[in-house]
Amino acid sequence: MPAHAPKPEILDAFEGAKGFMPLAEGLALYGAAVEAGRLGLPLLEVGTYCGRSTVLLADAARAAGVSVLTVDHHRGSEEQQPGWDYHDPETVDPEIGLMDTLPAFRRTLFKAGLEEHVVALVGRSPQIAAIWNSPLGLVFVDGGHTDEHATADYEGWAPHVAEGGLLVIHDVFPEPEDEFTGQAPYRVYLRALESGAFTEVSVTGSLRVLVRTGAGI
Repeated sequence: MPAHAPKPEILDAFEGAKGFMPLAEGLALYGAAVEAGRLGLPLLEVGTYCGRSTVLLADAARAAGVSVLTVDHHRGSEEQQPGWDYHDPETVDPEIGLMDTLPAFRRTLFKAGLEEHVVALVGRSPQIAAIWNSPLGLVFVDGGHTDEHATADYEGWAPHVAEGGLLVIHDVFPEPEDEFTGQAPYRVYLRALESGAFTEVSVTGSLRVLVRTGAGI
């Protein structure tokens, strides 16, 4: 296990929640959240889904005495819609016929005992980012995988990462044949490095952790 590893009950909650993040990447995310929590600033996640990764962020935040903010409209991203490989029929609200992952997310937090450490921001990422004006210790980008959405998440939230804070990007696939939802996160990752504002800290599977070292976003 890594130096920063969650307790067994938190790992159980993580593995019991719907989602797509492998354990190794989850542990890397948890380690990044622990490090970022030392800044005493909130941690923010873009792309909540059913709360699998939120559990890890929230546990790290609890230990640091900070909060996790998690942004999602809860209607599912493109690849999660009916007819796509990553669609889960259990996430569809039978009354309106649309995806609604908010109830599953709330159940995940409740079962993990982490509700009071998380603020759910229900809405579209660009709209929320446009009215956000506070520094963040960590931004975890794991939202929509089109260029439009990944770019908007980066442009909306990366500028709020405090100096010494972390930008974490999920589903970064340098080789097209390895991708499963598109290479938009990879292009955002390259843009972050090319900006001069971020330096890579670690690579675990498709998870990239970068630290903010400059101002040029």
